[in-house]
Amino acid sequence: MDIQQIIFQFIGGLGIFLFGIKAMGEGLQKSAGDRLRDLLDRFTTNPIKGVLAGIVVTILIQSSSATTVITVGLVSAGFMNLRQAIGVIMGANIGTTVTAFIIGIDIGEYALPILAFGSFLLFFFKAKRVQYIGQVLFGFGALFFGLELMSSGMKPLRDLQAFHDLTISMSDNPFLGVVIGTVFTLIVQSSSATVGILQGLFADGLISLDAALPVLFGDNIGTTITAVLASLGASVAAKRAALSHVLFNVIGSTIFIIILIPFTAFIEFIQGSLGLNEKMVIAFAHGAFNVTNTLIQLPFIAGLAWLVTRLIPGEDSYVDYKAKQLDPVFIQQSPSIALGAAKEEVIRMGQLVLKGLEEAKNYLDTGNGNHAEIALQLEDAVNNLDHKITGYLVELSAAPLNEHESRKHNNLMDMVRDFERLGDHFENIIELGEYQVNNKVKMSEDAKENINDMYTLVISTLSEVIDALDQDDWKLAEDVMKKEERIDLLERKYRKQHILRVNEGRCSAQAGIVFVDIIINLERMGDHCVNIAESILDGLDHYQEYKTV
Repeated sequence: MDIQQIIFQFIGGLGIFLFGIKAMGEGLQKSAGDRLRDLLDRFTTNPIKGVLAGIVVTILIQSSSATTVITVGLVSAGFMNLRQAIGVIMGANIGTTVTAFIIGIDIGEYALPILAFGSFLLFFFKAKRVQYIGQVLFGFGALFFGLELMSSGMKPLRDLQAFHDLTISMSDNPFLGVVIGTVFTLIVQSSSATVGILQGLFADGLISLDAALPVLFGDNIGTTITAVLASLGASVAAKRAALSHVLFNVIGSTIFIIILIPFTAFIEFIQGSLGLNEKMVIAFAHGAFNVTNTLIQLPFIAGLAWLVTRLIPGEDSYVDYKAKQLDPVFIQQSPSIALGAAKEEVIRMGQLVLKGLEEAKNYLDTGNGNHAEIALQLEDAVNNLDHKITGYLVELSAAPLNEHESRKHNNLMDMVRDFERLGDHFENIIELGEYQVNNKVKMSEDAKENINDMYTLVISTLSEVIDALDQDDWKLAEDVMKKEERIDLLERKYRKQHILRVNEGRCSAQAGIVFVDIIINLERMGDHCVNIAESILDGLDHYQEYKTV
C-alpha cells in the first residue's frame, strides 16, 4: 500500500467516524428531546449534581465538546454560574469515555449490517421514534466502519522506520506524546476520534502503552479548543468557563505525567488481571484518567473558579433566571400569594424576551454567531418558563378565586402567551439574520437605519410594558399603546420607502424580502406589547374606576 492510499483510507475512515459520532449523538439527542436542557437546568445546584448531569448529557450527545459548548452558552446567557459550569465540564470529561468503551467492544466486522439496518429504519418508517433509533444505529455502524478503514489504513505504518522512531521518541519523552495528542485533537476537534485512532494504533501493535498514555493525556487537552472557540466574543463568565475546562485538563495531564510510570504499571496490571483486549485497555486508561482527575479536583472547584476569575477579570454577568417563585404550597394555602408568585415569573419571562431581542439586534448589527446562539438559548428559556408558568396557573385555576383574582389569573395566562409569541418573533429575526449572512445579502445604509429606528422603538416599548406590569402603572401601559401606533406608522412608511429603493436599484430584491420580514416581525412584537398592556389595564381596579368616572 503506497502513502497516498494510506492517507486516503485514513482520512476517509476518519470522516466516516466523525459523521457516525455526529449522527449517533443527534439521534440520541432527538430521542431525549427537551430533557437534556431540563437536566442541566434542574440538576446543577451543586458541583456533584453538576458532574452527574455532565456525564449523562455527554453520554446522550456522545460529545464532551458539545456538552461544554452548551454549558458555555448557558453561562453566557446567564442561566448557570461558574461553579455549576465547572462541575458539568468535569462530568462531560467522564461521559466522553463511554465512546472509547463502545469502541473497545470491537464489533467492526458487524459495522456494515448495523449501518444498513439503521438506514432501513431511517428510510422505511415514518414514526419519529423509530427514525431516531435508526439514526443512532446508522451512526453506530458508521463509527465502527470508519474505525475499520482507519485501522487497515494505518497497518502499513509498522514498516515505516520514521514511525518507529517517532514512537520510540514518545516513549523516551512523554511531553512529545502530550504535544502530538493535543495538536491532533486541536485539528480534528474530537477527542473521541483521536482516542479511537489511538486504540487502533495500540491494538495493531504500532505504539507501546507508555507512548500511548501521554498521547491520551494530550487528547484531553486538545478537546478544550471547541469550548475556547465558543467563548470568543461571549460574556466574561463564558470565557471563564472555557478557561476552567482548559486548566482542568492541563492540571490533570500534568499530574498524570508526573505519575506516568506507576499509572502505566497499574494499567498493565489491570490488563493482565481482567484479560482486556488492547482497545479496551486504552478505554480503561481513558476512563481511569478522567474519573481520577475529577475526584482529585472536585474539592477544589471554588479554588479553580477563583483562579479563572483572577486570570480573566471583569464583571460576571450571571443572573439566575430559573423559575424560583412557583411553589405549589401557595396554591392550596394562599391563592393570592400564588398569583403574585406567577406574576413575578411572568415579569422574569419578559426580561428574558427583552434580553433576547437585544441579542437578536446585536446579531443583525455584527453578524457574530455568538449573539445568535445566546438569543436562541434565551428563546429556549422563554419556552421553558411558558410551560412552567402555564402549568402552575392551570393548577391554580382549581383553587377558590374571587372575581378580581380570577380576572388577574386570566390576564396572566394571556400575558404568558404574548411573551412566548414575542420570543418566537425574535427567533424569526435571528433566522432572517442567518439567511442574510449565509447568502451575503447586503442592505443599503438607509434600510439599516430604518431597521435600527424601528428596533429601538420596539425595545423601548417592550421595556416599558415590563415596567408597567412590575409597577402596576396604568400611565406606562397607556404610553405603550401610543408607542405601538408609532410602530405601525413606521412599518407602513418604511415598507413603502424600501419598495422605492428596490425599484431604483439601490437595494436588491433579496435584501428587500429580508428587510420587509424583519419590520413585519417588529410590528407584530408591538401588537403583542399592546395585548400585554391591555391585560395590565384590565387587571387594575383603580384604572377601571378612573375610566368609568
